[in-house]
Amino acid sequence: MADGFELAPGVALGGGALPVIAGPCVIEGRDWLVGFGQELQAMSHRLGLPLIFKSSFDKANRSSGDSFRGPGLGEGLEALEEVKAVTGLPVLTDIHEPNQCGAAAEVCDVLQIPAFLCRQTDLVIEAAATGRALLIKKGQFMAPADMARTVDKARATGNARVAVTERGSSFGYHNLVVDMRSFRILAEHGIAVLYDVTHSLQLPGARENESGGDRRFAEPLTRAAIAAGAAGLYLEVHPDPDSARCDRETQLPLQRAENLLLSALEIHRSRNAEGPWV
Repeated sequence: MADGFELAPGVALGGGALPVIAGPCVIEGRDWLVGFGQELQAMSHRLGLPLIFKSSFDKANRSSGDSFRGPGLGEGLEALEEVKAVTGLPVLTDIHEPNQCGAAAEVCDVLQIPAFLCRQTDLVIEAAATGRALLIKKGQFMAPADMARTVDKARATGNARVAVTERGSSFGYHNLVVDMRSFRILAEHGIAVLYDVTHSLQLPGARENESGGDRRFAEPLTRAAIAAGAAGLYLEVHPDPDSARCDRETQLPLQRAENLLLSALEIHRSRNAEGPWV
């Protein structure tokens, strides 16, 4: 069984509730971010779900060097700090270099290691050493069991609050597939795993200057992941996905995200009623 812990204030992994991490892919503006944070806060209250707000200050791995990356570390953290102050929601962002960890940890309740960087030892150790909860995305090139070594690096700092996100594995060129066995395999290593709904829908590099995606599979994959033992959900939500400045083909509009979470809650309750499945 995976070990449970408090991921952020009021948000526990391994308890009876279904924790959710949600927010837009990248910070597109400070006032815009705060306003949308309030909408997500209202949704979390309607559903009775513990929620962590997420957004990136820098999309450092865009397909094209000309693509929008975000406001940068300083301005981005100020925006996230305001979201936290206005909504009361805990916040998460991803870091890309060891020297970003300290500043991010002063604002964010959870730090995230991007999938492409999950084997960067210095980054993992520096992030874990801040004492903040750490969410490590499983690389598209990593077998589930191999993530145990990455988690061990983080836990060696004395920080036990480490979880992993399953976001799919490379399936040939320009495609991903989610191996539902991952949730059980990692749980057997004592690792809590969240399912990344929207990044699993990506078609990496499938467009000329950006990744594509296919939202059709958001609901069935989410239901399968919860049934297979996912400890929580991670999804990117946007007020108007078609106009988003990043991942426009995979981010979900708010109402669709809310309906998806309602469906996931039903399966989660059924799973809990049956007892631990993994």
